[in-house]
Amino acid sequence: QEQKEKGLLTVDEEVGGHGDHGHGEEFEFGEVFIHQIIETIEYVLGTVSHTASYLRIWALSLAHQQLSQVFFDKTLKMGLSTPAPFNGIVIYLMFVAWFGITVGVLLGMDVLECFLHTLRLHWVEFQSKFYKSNGEKFA
Repeated sequence: QEQKEKGLLTVDEEVGGHGDHGHGEEFEFGEVFIHQIIETIEYVLGTVSHTASYLRIWALSLAHQQLSQVFFDKTLKMGLSTPAPFNGIVIYLMFVAWFGITVGVLLGMDVLECFLHTLRLHWVEFQSKFYKSNGEKFA
């Protein structure tokens, strides 16, 4: 009583006692349990989403490797099997074709892969780790 008159309150009195928890409502285990289940489901779905996102980038890398092999087989390898008098010219022309295809397709795929990875990091990783709306507008 003497502490109340001086304006000093104990910790339990400041937060409203044991049953209040400072939010003006009673603690209900069922509500907290359901909330934690929802959070767990969101976390698992987020983890699956991150894994699927990385798998898309991995698939693009595999396609890049396979296309490299096909482009090499259909251009330079064919030029190397040409008979002796014409092989220099054929190898030169096949190299030009291989270089054009490589720069056009594979470099384009590499740029797309870098763009997708950056976009994935910004939207998938950042938004799921640092932003929580809680019903408020994000501006």
